[in-house]
This record gives sequence, structure tokens and C-alpha cells, in this order.
Amino acid sequence: MVVGAFPMAKLFYLGIRQVSKPLANRIKDAARRSEFFKTYICLPPAQLYHWVEMRTKMRIMGFRGTTIKPLNEEAAAELGAELLGEATIFIVGGGCLVLEYWRHQTQQRNKEEEQRAAWNALQDEVGRLALALEALQAQAQAMPSLSALEELREELQEVRGQVCNAHCTPKCQVASSKK
Repeated sequence: MVVGAFPMAKLFYLGIRQVSKPLANRIKDAARRSEFFKTYICLPPAQLYHWVEMRTKMRIMGFRGTTIKPLNEEAAAELGAELLGEATIFIVGGGCLVLEYWRHQTQQRNKEEEQRAAWNALQDEVGRLALALEALQAQAQAMPSLSALEELREELQEVRGQVCNAHCTPKCQVASSKK
């Protein structure tokens, strides 16, 4: 029994997404421990996220022009690590979606090509059958009809009768009288 490719692909993508969560946790742990990750990868996006979030909240509450204090380094590193982990999961999920879309498009294209090939084969078969029909019709028109054969048979008997009368052999007269 052949297992369908579609459920297997979905299961594969689900497995990849599940593996991405522990991978994201490892990346978060590495980001918390490494100074390079903290300084250059975690802190800038975390501060930007904090600034956009606070600015939006302040505007919703009606405070305009209020300065927003940046997060302390520890909170920014934690937020940056969380953002990095979520971004990893999001990128893996988005990649799975793109791969699924690409796979679906490939299947659709293959299906259309198969249908086009089947259609062309049917058109070729119809053309071949049309030529065969024309040939058979030409043969049928070229064949003498039954009435023409009967006329020829009668003429043949008349000619035999005339030939027999002209030569008057008894054998000929017996043959022509039987018919």
C-alpha cells in the first residue's frame, strides 16, 4: 500500500516546526551567555521593540511627546533573546509554508501537464480515426455497388448467349440454359 505524499509532507513539516522550538531555546540560551549576541544581536531589536511598543501604548492612552526610557541591559537581553527565539520559530514556519506552496505548485503543474498530454493524445487519436474514416469512405465509393454487379452479370449472360448462338455448340446451349 502506498502512503500518500501529502500527509507525509505535512508530518515532515510539523516535525521540523517541533524541532525548531528546542533550537530556538538553544539560540536564546546562547544569546544570553554570549556578549557578542547580547550587544549586537539581542539589544538593538529589543530596544527598538520596546520603543515601538511603549510609543504605541502612550499614544493610545493620550500621552504625546513623552520620552521613553530604554530598557536596562538585562531586561533588553532577555527580550532580545525571546524575540530571536520567536523569529527563529517564525522563519522555520514560514519556510515550511513556502516549501508546501512550492510543492503544491509543482504538483499542480505536473497535473496540468499530464492533462495536456492526455488531451493531445486524444486529439491525435481523433485525427488518426478521421483519416481512417476518410480512407474507408473512399474505398466504399470506389467499390462497385451490388446493383452494378448484377447488371454486369446480366450483360455477361447476354454476351454468352450471343456467343453461344453464333457458334451453336450443344455444350454452350446446355450451359446457357442452366443459368
